[in-house]
Amino acid sequence: MTPLLSVIDVTKEFAVNGRKVQALDKISFDVLQGECLAIVGESGSGKSTIANIILGIYGATSGSLIFKGRELPATRQKEHRRAIQLVQQNPLSSLNPRRSIGASLRLALDVHDIGDKAGRAGRTGELLEEVGLPADYRTRSPASLSGGQRQRVAIARALACQSELVVLDEPTSALDVLVQARVLKLLKELKDKRGLTYVFITHDLSVVRNIADRVAVFERGKLVEIGWTEALFANPQHAYTRRLIGAVPVVSREEAALRDRIMENGNA
Repeated sequence: MTPLLSVIDVTKEFAVNGRKVQALDKISFDVLQGECLAIVGESGSGKSTIANIILGIYGATSGSLIFKGRELPATRQKEHRRAIQLVQQNPLSSLNPRRSIGASLRLALDVHDIGDKAGRAGRTGELLEEVGLPADYRTRSPASLSGGQRQRVAIARALACQSELVVLDEPTSALDVLVQARVLKLLKELKDKRGLTYVFITHDLSVVRNIADRVAVFERGKLVEIGWTEALFANPQHAYTRRLIGAVPVVSREEAALRDRIMENGNA
C-alpha cells in the first residue's frame, strides 16, 4: 500500500520552567492509504503530541511530514485543513453549544466552499443519516443529544470536509462499552465506504484490536514497536508492548492463555 502520510525523524521539544523537555525523539513511520493506524501508549508517551503535529497544531522542532508526496508546511493551508480532520475525545466540548447541529455541519461546508449554497442545508441531513442519525436532528442542540450521538455528529463534521485523513483522539474513551462498540462499528463502515485513512490515538488496547490494521507503540517519546495488529498481539517484541498487552482485560480462556504466554515469554 502507498503511504498517505510519512512522518520522518520528527522531534518535538517544549520549554518547561526554563528548560527543554523532549516530548518526541526522532519518530518515523508511514500511515498507509486506507488503513487505520493506532498509536498507543500510556500518558506522557507522546501519542497526543504526534497527533497535534500531524494536525498542524504544534510545529515539529525538527523532522518533516510528507502528505500525498508533498511536505506539509508548518503553517497549514486551507487545503491541508480540509484534507486532515480531527475527531476529539469529548464531543460536547468540540461542538458549539450555541449552534444547532445543522449549523455546525453547515459551517464546515461553508468554510471549505463545498457544494452550492442552496444545497448545503440538505447536505447536513445527508451527513447525519450517513452516521446513523435522523436528518431532523439538525435542528437540535448538542446538549439535547447523548454522548454517542454527539460523537456521531463530530464524525459527520469531519466527513463534511471530504477529508482523506482523520485523526481520532481517544474518540470512544468517554463512552460506555455498548455505545463504544457501535461507534467503532460505524467508523469501520465509513472507512470502507469512503476509503478513509485513520490515525487512531488511544491508551486502550482492547479498542485497538477491534479497529486497527496496524499498531504503533509509543513509550516516553519514542516509537518502540510497530506492526500489524494480529501479529503484534500474538508476538510482541518489546517489553513495554508486552506489559501493555498484559494489562488488557480478557473475556475468554483463549485470550487468557495468549496473555499468559506473552508474559511468560517476556520474562524468559
